Amino acid sequence: MSSEAGSTQCRGLIEAKESLIRAMNSLGATDDTDNIQKTLREIYNELEQLHESRRIKESNNLN
Repeated sequence: MSSEAGSTQCRGLIEAKESLIRAMNSLGATDDTDNIQKTLREIYNELEQLHESRRIKESNNLN
């Protein structure tokens, strides 16, 4: 897992995103997985948005 300071929620989001990246990489050479890869990318993007929101919230709490 990446080394990034943050809450347990942020670390969980990072772990989930990294898992999706591994899944997408694993499917990269597999035929007929375009729809699955697209769905995984969409989920990744949603998690990234959640993570960014958490980072902003935690940053605001520090100030």
